[in-house]
Amino acid sequence: MMQDNPRGMEGCDDFCRTALSLFRFIGAAYATGASDCWEAAYRFADEAPGISDSPLLVARVAALVRILRCGRACDLCFMPPSCRRLSKDEAELMRLLAVARRRDPGELKTAVGQLVGIEQESAATQAVNALAFC
Repeated sequence: MMQDNPRGMEGCDDFCRTALSLFRFIGAAYATGASDCWEAAYRFADEAPGISDSPLLVARVAALVRILRCGRACDLCFMPPSCRRLSKDEAELMRLLAVARRRDPGELKTAVGQLVGIEQESAATQAVNALAFC
């Protein structure tokens, strides 16, 4: 889970670090249209320790990215996969994932509401919960 430093990766556990890298690969795929970004995401998930179903993990990250892209007025900002800092959007995603993993529905509703409009809130909540326990 994510801890004190919202703009650095120091407080992220292994699962959140893996998810963050996948967010970045998938974000790059959307930004560039390059299929090798998708391949990199699948390869990274295959090699990540503790991941039992890497294709499902990639799919759940992609589903959340798609929902967030539809529910926001502007594009998500992702840093390159090797970057140690977090963009504001990435910090929010890591906070959202940490809240979901704590299983606090009230806090999750608030966190989701800050990222998407009311019309995407239910889908985003379902997607982040599915990702958090993949």
